[in-house]
Amino acid sequence: MQTTKNLLLFYHLIETGSFSKAADHVGLTKSVVSKRITGLETALGVQLIYRTTRKLTLTEAGEVFYYHAKAVYNAVQSANNAMSGLGESLTGTIRLTVPTISGELILPEAIAAFSEKYPDIHIEMDLDNRFIDLVQEGFDLAIRTGAMPDSSFIARQLVKARWVICGSPAYLNKQGIPLDTEQLSDHNCLCYSFQETGANAWLVNDKLGVRTIDVHGNFTTNNATALRGAALHGQGLIYVPKVLVAQDLAQGTLVEVLTMSVAKSLGIYAVYPYTKQQPTKVKLFIEHLYHYYQHHRDQFQ
Repeated sequence: MQTTKNLLLFYHLIETGSFSKAADHVGLTKSVVSKRITGLETALGVQLIYRTTRKLTLTEAGEVFYYHAKAVYNAVQSANNAMSGLGESLTGTIRLTVPTISGELILPEAIAAFSEKYPDIHIEMDLDNRFIDLVQEGFDLAIRTGAMPDSSFIARQLVKARWVICGSPAYLNKQGIPLDTEQLSDHNCLCYSFQETGANAWLVNDKLGVRTIDVHGNFTTNNATALRGAALHGQGLIYVPKVLVAQDLAQGTLVEVLTMSVAKSLGIYAVYPYTKQQPTKVKLFIEHLYHYYQHHRDQFQ
């Protein structure tokens, strides 16, 4: 078994990208770092990296070894945090990963309210639409939407989010208000590409039951804010979470149509790894999010 120090050294080498930078980071000479990595490869019986004068490239074996070295690094960091008392302290950092649409809506308000209560807790929010491994990438929790797959993670539903079909008064005056889902084929339907059904598939509940229908339009984007902006400018109809356009609907700058035909309603969850000793600051943050979302659930439903 290789020592934890060599695993961590290899992790820092790949993270920094050079022997010189890794040496500076861990407080060793470049030659010592090189010898230890060579010794590691010899002990394992495989080559971990390709060395050139310009860069380091992981071999296939190196990719596997780096994955485990990173896990060791994250475990050591967690252990250090626990030993330093951060587990029960209302200071330190909470790292969360959030889909773009959630990060641009009510979540910033919720975080601001939390920070007012606990100013010494630093919130680090990463906006990313990809499915992130919380443990491997060192996140405390994620905000996720939709059905939660079975896993070792805990998912707490914060609120249920209803979706709506809507357009601007100018667009509806020009093109007419659709009275049933079949009439959507006569409309410019602007599409949101970041959804599990695909950009052009809208989930409806009509005389044929709950089903997806294909719609078409001249604009598709993976950014919900851009989609809302296009609708406000009268470009077409959009199918989005109500919370994205709640204020617009209240002000009349967007108008909901086909209310009874919309079948999409998704839970918004705080997802976090199972642990017997979850830090108090994370517990408080999740509880705060739940109550904040529930207090504003009229914007979602």
